[in-house]
Amino acid sequence: MKEAAVTVAGIQMEPVFGETEKNVARTIALMEEAASKGAELVVLPELCNTGYVFQSRKEARDLAEEIPAGPTTSAWIGAAKRLNLHVVAGITEKDGVKLYNSAVVIGPDGLIGRYRKVHLWGDEALYFTPGDLGFPVYDTPLGRIGCHICYDCWFPESFRLAALQGAEIMCVPTNWVPIPGQDPNREAMANIIVMGAAHSNSLFVVAADRVGTERGQPFIGQSLIVAQTGWPVAGPASADKEEILIAEINLADARRKRNWNDFNQVLRDRRRDVYDEMLGSAHLPGWH
Repeated sequence: MKEAAVTVAGIQMEPVFGETEKNVARTIALMEEAASKGAELVVLPELCNTGYVFQSRKEARDLAEEIPAGPTTSAWIGAAKRLNLHVVAGITEKDGVKLYNSAVVIGPDGLIGRYRKVHLWGDEALYFTPGDLGFPVYDTPLGRIGCHICYDCWFPESFRLAALQGAEIMCVPTNWVPIPGQDPNREAMANIIVMGAAHSNSLFVVAADRVGTERGQPFIGQSLIVAQTGWPVAGPASADKEEILIAEINLADARRKRNWNDFNQVLRDRRRDVYDEMLGSAHLPGWH
């Protein structure tokens, strides 16, 4: 018997810029399909309700919504309740005068929390405020869920701080773009990075990417679900097609199988006499 068996889904899709209503309807249709295949936790791409390539702050503001009052979060909350799902999805968030590249964490009973992207990529810095919530980890009936968004994964501290708070699975809405120097005969660098982070922190990772080209910007797909060992259990998906990845995982393995041998356990072996226990993050609201 698996102590903490969970069926997870990574949804790879192609939002259409600015067509929020259609995009949200598409996300819900894909959530329904994933639920019909047994999914209990579904992860959707970054900014999947609006699209990604903004051309002005006004454009971003016009498409942004409040959480949870906005129509996108409301629609996802309704779908999660109807389908008995947990959902992590990327959304363009408005909070007063500030805009954030955010993700909502939703369960069958409503909004659980939100994550705001800490490390902004490229032109995102022209429109969004860097995340101010740290790296919150949420207790859910399925397990302890943390979030990153895309470029956050390039910072080892991001995964480590979530792991130190007891995260068992990291949900990553993402919009991966081509990386200079990528070997076309190798897996995407983004895949390697999340695989390494899963391995070095004993965490499961569900990374849901988008596909297509938006305003001249191509996206690379290749979503995947990674076990705490660092090896994929579903995917990588294709580079150019909408797909749903499904895997049954046992979140207890993130804790039970953290010991690599009689001597070594990656979180226990940290040299806290050499570097700070919390990597200087104690002041952040996301630290517990």
